[in-house]
Amino acid sequence: MPLSSLFSPLTIGRLKLESRLVMAPMTRRMSPGGMPGTEVADYYRRRAEGGVALIISEGTGIADPAALAEAGVPEFHGAALSGWAEVLHRVHAAGGRMFPQLWHVGSARKPDQTGTPHVPAVSPSGLFAPGKPNGETLDDARIAAIIAAYGDAAADALRLGFDGIELHAAHGYLIDQFFWVPTNQRKDVWGREPWRFAQEVIRECRRRTSPQFPICLRFSQWKQQDYAARLFDAPAALEPFVAAMADAGTDIFHCSTRRFWEPEFEGSRMNLAGWTRKLSGKPVITVGSVGLDEDFLITRVGDDPIPDSARLDLLDDMLASGEIDLVAVGRALIGDAQWGNRMRDGHFDRITPFTREALTRLD
Repeated sequence: MPLSSLFSPLTIGRLKLESRLVMAPMTRRMSPGGMPGTEVADYYRRRAEGGVALIISEGTGIADPAALAEAGVPEFHGAALSGWAEVLHRVHAAGGRMFPQLWHVGSARKPDQTGTPHVPAVSPSGLFAPGKPNGETLDDARIAAIIAAYGDAAADALRLGFDGIELHAAHGYLIDQFFWVPTNQRKDVWGREPWRFAQEVIRECRRRTSPQFPICLRFSQWKQQDYAARLFDAPAALEPFVAAMADAGTDIFHCSTRRFWEPEFEGSRMNLAGWTRKLSGKPVITVGSVGLDEDFLITRVGDDPIPDSARLDLLDDMLASGEIDLVAVGRALIGDAQWGNRMRDGHFDRITPFTREALTRLD
């Protein structure tokens, strides 16, 4: 069976998963007023029924007025929590596990596209990218308030019964803006120690939950501002970072790459997740174009897709060898809620490919 390792069980602490298949977080912008409704709940339920073991929600805004970039993105505080309670109930009833992804977009905020256009973006240095200012520079009081808001959200996730949380520290959003020199030009401790903000967020989430509550950190080299950006040029540079994040309380690393099969450093086939696993000893999630028709199921006989055996074999071996632990699938699961079951059963001809039109619906 192709990808047999993907459908083997895994236990991480108290988190028990029926397979290694994870739904990657994908912003849908279909929660009016920040409230996820029944359509959102059923959207996630269908993915749990379709073979996904762990669902990571779309990014959700913590309780800071500048946390989100656009209208329709869900919040994870206040009245929105009742909506998330229903989402979680339906996912659990379908046999899935779920983490909310906790998010602050920093200088990626677009005030005129939100319901609060008078609220400016905030970030380490008021920069979205080199030469591209947006919003205000954070002062120490606001930094402390944002750290506390992450902790509040983590505590709410535990109280509601979520199976863990994911902190979005990738793709050029707020936590990543502290990591990346072009957006962190500060001369104070937050600039001299660019990992400190993430460490304090993780520690606060751990303090507000429990030692056994899973905390996942999503990070990346690439940024939406610069796909070629790199925080780490060699394993020796990556190692102290993952050690610092693990020491702060990270249990799982979600290592975001654009193509999972591309090696991260010269001299090894391992991608960013593989290297993070090797250097940290922590469980990792790999992600990057898994399941997309144009990059994964690329060979066709007539109208029938045939899996690319080289990439299937590589992914299977990465799992079977312990190089990685979990595999996140994104857009393919928007295209077909049953993608996991169809892959498990070898029904490639029944997979509905992802199209951009699918982004307009919550099928």
